[in-house]
Formats: sequence, structure tokens, C-alpha cells
Amino acid sequence: MAKPFDPVQSANEEARETTRQLLREARFGTLATINENGYPFASLVTFALDRAQTPFLLVSRLSGHTKHLLADQRCSLLVGEPGKGDPLAHARITIQCSASIIDRASDENIILRTLFIARHPKAALYIDFPDFLYIRLTMMEASLNGGFGKAFRLKSDDLR
Repeated sequence: MAKPFDPVQSANEEARETTRQLLREARFGTLATINENGYPFASLVTFALDRAQTPFLLVSRLSGHTKHLLADQRCSLLVGEPGKGDPLAHARITIQCSASIIDRASDENIILRTLFIARHPKAALYIDFPDFLYIRLTMMEASLNGGFGKAFRLKSDDLR
């Protein structure tokens, strides 16, 4: 019996470059966390990239998604910047991640603050509020839809 056709390809250099471009150019994404009842919970979030090109968030401890990440670090980040026409014709990626809090007292906090404000200047209004913190999203694997007929599976090595 023939193996069924799988339209999802293993990552190649085009897929890795599309992923890098999406992460560099996007300013926001949809964060999916697991709520206290075990259900998916999606939120619109802004993010930036650290020096290693790993996404990180600036979040308030008051938000639902932050509470969820503090209880369960598993999450996904959907990133895509639709242009004109059919939004499904544009590249987008869903990245499965593991979230970790960055200690506000660390030297890294100063670097992340600078990087976040460079990407989101209006965040300067609230970035130093005491309930805000940075969360790094370590990318584990991803599903990239690069447009019609361009579906890829990316492993952690492809995301570095």
C-alpha cells in the first residue's frame, strides 16, 4: 500500500529564510497559552527579538496570558504580516515555544528594554511599570505556511 502524500515538507534554506524574515519584520503576533481549565487561550501580543534572534515579550503580570505562562510554560506564537488580497496567500508561521521569565534584576533586562523600545517606541510609556516583565520564547518547532503549496515543518535546529 502506498504511503499517503504529505504536502508538508522538511525545512530547506528558503523556509529558514522566510522564518527569519517573518520574525524580523512582524511587530505583533498571536500568543496561544493554556488556561487554568486546560483550554487554549489566544491573545494579541507585541514581541521583539533578542541578540540571538529569539522572540521575547513584554507582559503585565495582570494579564491572563502571563498568569497562564507562569503556570505552564508551553505556548505557541503565530506570526504573519498579511498584505493586500487574500490573507491566506501570505506567509505565516506557528512556533511552539517554551516560555521563561527574565529576572528584572539581571543585566540582560537592560538590553531587552533597549531592544523592545527600539521595536515598539510607545512601550516607553509603560515598560518600567512594576507589574511588567520579559518572557523569552524558546522556539522548539514550527509549522510554516509560506504561501500556496509551501508548507514546511521546522525543527529546533532550523529555528536557530
